[in-house]
Amino acid sequence: MSGTPQGTHSLAFRVMRLCKPSFHVEPPLQLDPTDLLVGEDIFDDPLAASHLPPLISRHVANPIDSSDLSYRTRFLLHHPSDSMGLSGLLVLPQSFGAIYLGETFCSYISINNSSNFEVRDIIIKAEIQTERQRILLLDTSKSPVESIRAGGRYDFIVEHDVKELGAHTLVCTALYNDGDGERKYHPQFFKFSVSNPLSVRTKVRAVKETTYLEACIENHTKSNLYMDQVDFEPSQHWSSTVLKANENHLVGNDSTRGIFKPPILIRSGGGIYNFLYKLRLSSQDSGQVKVEGTNILGKLQITWRTNLGEPGRLQTQQILGTPIARKDVELLLVEVPSVINLDRPFSVHLNLVNHTDTKLGPFEVFLSQNNSHEEKVVMINGLQTMALPQLEASGSTDFHLNLIATKLGVRRITGITVFDTREKRNYDPLPDLEIFVDMD
Repeated sequence: MSGTPQGTHSLAFRVMRLCKPSFHVEPPLQLDPTDLLVGEDIFDDPLAASHLPPLISRHVANPIDSSDLSYRTRFLLHHPSDSMGLSGLLVLPQSFGAIYLGETFCSYISINNSSNFEVRDIIIKAEIQTERQRILLLDTSKSPVESIRAGGRYDFIVEHDVKELGAHTLVCTALYNDGDGERKYHPQFFKFSVSNPLSVRTKVRAVKETTYLEACIENHTKSNLYMDQVDFEPSQHWSSTVLKANENHLVGNDSTRGIFKPPILIRSGGGIYNFLYKLRLSSQDSGQVKVEGTNILGKLQITWRTNLGEPGRLQTQQILGTPIARKDVELLLVEVPSVINLDRPFSVHLNLVNHTDTKLGPFEVFLSQNNSHEEKVVMINGLQTMALPQLEASGSTDFHLNLIATKLGVRRITGITVFDTREKRNYDPLPDLEIFVDMD
């Protein structure tokens, strides 16, 4: 990779990207003579299968016989591994190639003196320019290169962790004295683009007190990615557990798994893999987490390697869940009797919590009649309104509400509501409860 020189200069930069080589693959055109003469069903007969190799070997020359100059065996498989097409050779990069976010850009830079005289006191700088910033990679201002002879060169290596998408420019500059002692400045620009190696799509589902996070990772590169780590780092108030498929077949290898964790393969050209995480609030009392607006769950840390071990690393942005509704007063269910009989009073244990920093109350608890057209089958036994005292800031109180069921089967307790008599305000009712009403 070379930039366009500006004007006539003695020095010129040449840039080569340093990356691991690839396997040299020769499309296999070799075959086994058995495939030409007989079908696969010949091996169903043990007697025929045992006589077949000697029969064929009489008509096929020894593949390692150097005296056979006809090359008639050049299309025959000498070893089963030959069918893979791997010659055992490695190929150096033939082009600058694709550069992906999260990789380490490593470049070998050579500054060549193409003139017939020596240049002296060379100050070399190399930097990466993006749309947002400039990153200095090399600066020899404090220790200039003393000289580069005619036809000689000076080589160096620079590295940069790629953290931005889009257009990048590698700027190489040289300030030097030419053969006439004239001070010259020579910049060269090498442009390349950074692409996204993978995409991460997330889904968040809240089930009661548990939140589930699904992360779908898709590979956009032309090589397989081996995921070393896909960890979810929860925010301050959350804890995370990764959910995996049944691993009973790995139970006997606990000691090995502690030493070596096999990577997860995501195939090239659109391969995907899904990860599932179970999230819970660290505090048992969700009301203690006062988050205004959005609910920040955390972020994903992803590390991978390519076919020949080149590493990559990405970190997602903060993943947002369902906004936490900040409740001033919350009514919680503590306990429901395991056996409820028809027309027999039973008691429901409830807890009223004040999440604010001020004293609230007093309160009244009753069954609301929002759905007046529906017959209430579970009603309060006794006084229809229960009085509760004031609650201190961040305080709570336990109480029992006496109810009675008038019909058999699976029934719902609905509409248990809290009313602040001083503020004249209704708070969110207790979620509906299902109970089973049995005969006495």
